[in-house]
Amino acid sequence: MKDRKKYKVIAKVGNDHFVKYNVNNLILFAKFLDRDFSNWRWFNVYRYTKNGSGEQLASFTKKSRPTSAYLVE
Repeated sequence: MKDRKKYKVIAKVGNDHFVKYNVNNLILFAKFLDRDFSNWRWFNVYRYTKNGSGEQLASFTKKSRPTSAYLVE
């Protein structure tokens, strides 16, 4: 079975409110933000590590959304 890519994501969902998630699909995550946090502004994608020290891989906004489920590395 193919391993699924996993990312750590931090999203700004309000003026002073941020949320963190472990994500497997960036397109579905953007749809989740649309549904549950309609005023979300941006989210940063980090390499998943168990200790939380992953490097930033990408950043997306409501207008500049991910075009694929995974990042090309």
